[in-house]
Amino acid sequence: MYDLKLQKVNLKDKNEKQEVYRFLEGFGLILDSDVDYTVVLRNLSGNIKATCSKSKNIFKCFATSEDLRGQNVTASLISHLVDKLFEEGIFHSFIFTKADKIKMFTSLNFKLLYQVEDASLLEYGIYDINKALNSMSTKYGINCNTAKGALVMNCNPFTTGHRYLIEEAAKNCEEILLFIVEEDKSLFPFKDRYDIVKKGVEDLKNVTVIPGGEYIISSATFPSYFIRKEDTRMKAYQNIDCSIFGKYFCDKFNIVKRFIGQEPYCSVTNSYNKTLKSILPKYGVELIEIERKKYNEYYISASKVRELIKTDELELVKNIVPEVTWSFLNSQNGKEIIERIKNSNSPH
Repeated sequence: MYDLKLQKVNLKDKNEKQEVYRFLEGFGLILDSDVDYTVVLRNLSGNIKATCSKSKNIFKCFATSEDLRGQNVTASLISHLVDKLFEEGIFHSFIFTKADKIKMFTSLNFKLLYQVEDASLLEYGIYDINKALNSMSTKYGINCNTAKGALVMNCNPFTTGHRYLIEEAAKNCEEILLFIVEEDKSLFPFKDRYDIVKKGVEDLKNVTVIPGGEYIISSATFPSYFIRKEDTRMKAYQNIDCSIFGKYFCDKFNIVKRFIGQEPYCSVTNSYNKTLKSILPKYGVELIEIERKKYNEYYISASKVRELIKTDELELVKNIVPEVTWSFLNSQNGKEIIERIKNSNSPH
């Protein structure tokens, strides 16, 4: 270790980045496109001997040369990343890794959240999922003794289709928890999505709108670096996300029903729904699929709203969004988002 030098990689420098790519390639790994911080350990000759990266509070892209195994290199890299997060005011982190690496990371005080065949999710920091859900329960006044239903939605943006699904769920249960996906990977920022939905369902007295937090995982968060095949990666992501919801959220909050909208268009969402159907019953949770609301000949969806915005057909948008969403779209923030959608190639 004493002849190794830790060096931050300038991710804007094509050559420095390429050097990390080549090092990771030797381990069958890649550098994920969303990394925001990368460091390497170099020997006296300037060759990379180990590397690690992070994306916000997710550690990823670890690799260590064979000749350094057993020399606590990973511990040093983890310690550096933890210090970096502390500098950024972040005191909790995750790592997705292969199942055969679990023991190594638990020895560094990571806690295993869930493990599937192709991936594992561990966490580290000043709190864990149980403390986080306890805090959520207190903050939003959730009575964990009463049976309830749940929905998980992105609402990018909130449509009359979303509103219909929420109403149907609310008719079926005395109490509904509506989790809004918190991660900002969408064209409509989380704060706006959350505020719009909260206003949009305030008349439904048995519905509590809750930020999804860090444990409702976005597929955009799930790493590519050690699972290259998209279908294998998607399967691992879906299994972990659905299982965490069943094992932790449903158990903690006494959720006995989860509601989803039938998915006629998106194969990824359809696959996710099938995973929910296979996993949630293992945790005593009934999955209820509701046919989506239609407008004219098509099912209403947030992607349809974004499509109409992109093609500058705002008058048609008015037909498939609640008043609260329409008002937001006509606000200054809304107009800025409309411009971003028109200029964006992103489907999010």
